[in-house]
Amino acid sequence: MSIGDTLAEARRQAGLTVTQVSQRTCIRETIIRGIERGDYSACGGDFYARGHIRSIARAVGADPEPLIREYDQVQGAPQVTAADVFEPATPIKIRERRRPNWSAAMVIALALLVGFVVYHVVSSGSQASPVASQHVGAGGHKAKATPGRTATPVTHANPNSVVIRLTATEDCWVELTTSSGRQIFQGVINAGATKHWTEHQPVSLVLGNPGGVALTVDGKNAVPTGATQPVTLTLGPHQKTVGG
Repeated sequence: MSIGDTLAEARRQAGLTVTQVSQRTCIRETIIRGIERGDYSACGGDFYARGHIRSIARAVGADPEPLIREYDQVQGAPQVTAADVFEPATPIKIRERRRPNWSAAMVIALALLVGFVVYHVVSSGSQASPVASQHVGAGGHKAKATPGRTATPVTHANPNSVVIRLTATEDCWVELTTSSGRQIFQGVINAGATKHWTEHQPVSLVLGNPGGVALTVDGKNAVPTGATQPVTLTLGPHQKTVGG
């Protein structure tokens, strides 16, 4: 029994229609019908075909792993790992270790010492200023000194991380993995649900239904304009969003 026959039979035994499977997996009905007939041309490649087979099998209650192995045997496709697909295009450069510059270190230390002394003198003067600012007003009453305002530290976003926020306006199949292939999330995010991730290394985000999500990366919109097919986005600190 072929992959398509197995999935179709499992769907019928589960009492599901193609439309219901499409709603559960966010995969178009034409793609599901094509897979049941053994036609994978609408999947967009072997990587997406495997993902569709796995999602459909789980939706109808079938074991996806034997079907994936059969697909690789029948199609004769090479094994492609997530690390191969999501490997960053630009290699990370490692700076060579330099010898310490003791002269520069002494200059910095001296500057820090001078700065500490100046800060101590200024802070001591500012602490005494509220008392000195009191004055005698009309009627001989002392006016209350106005305490100085304390500056509130500003918290800046960590430049070495990427913040991903995804809100589904329609059901959407999502997969998030690291550049080494470690899976962070995989599954269907239902309409109205929101997912939030903060990552400190490059990651890849696969969207089965890019038109049905609102996606921001570090607060900026990252959904490809007019995308209707599944897309792969490579995201990371100091890295532009790349659609695949």
